[in-house]
Amino acid sequence: MGNREDLLASATRCLQEKGYGRTTARDIATGAGVSLAAIGYHYGSKDALLVEALVGAMGTWGESIGAALAAAAEVDDPKERFVRAWNAVRDSFAEHRGLWTVQFELLGQLDHLPGLPERLAAAQKDGRLGLAALFQGRAEAADTPEELARGVFYQSLLLGQAAQWLIGPELAPSGEEYLRGLALVSGDVLGGAAG
Repeated sequence: MGNREDLLASATRCLQEKGYGRTTARDIATGAGVSLAAIGYHYGSKDALLVEALVGAMGTWGESIGAALAAAAEVDDPKERFVRAWNAVRDSFAEHRGLWTVQFELLGQLDHLPGLPERLAAAQKDGRLGLAALFQGRAEAADTPEELARGVFYQSLLLGQAAQWLIGPELAPSGEEYLRGLALVSGDVLGGAAG
């Protein structure tokens, strides 16, 4: 690896271990075995490097959860598929705890991190479409209001589950709890019988 890649790998480790606010440029440079000046040369700033590391870590989580959801998608029964998918997501938080901690940490700092709000906003639509496809066990569909609505639903459940898991892993809802809640809420809202 070159200095650029070493810096990115070090920044990713620092995010996972220390979080965003406690990671210093010196931590990253030392971990990469390069000078402090290398950060500016390759990324412009520590914040730009950390954002790049965060986006990469999110991609890694996406690949990991995509594989788990693909396994759940092989189940024919849609209710069982839903339960397995959400249990897989919940179980993924243990391996990727640092990533989720950093994301919640950054929510309160978005106004102070140039470029991050725009980068996250730009990824929002793609993320929603990707989640809709992943949870339905199929290829990403065209950008339609229906697919975006599905994505908003899945993204909201995902963020809620992540937040509850971070507070206490035993608090994170299981797929069974999500399915039961979905049945109750849809019955209340749509007037159908709840399951």
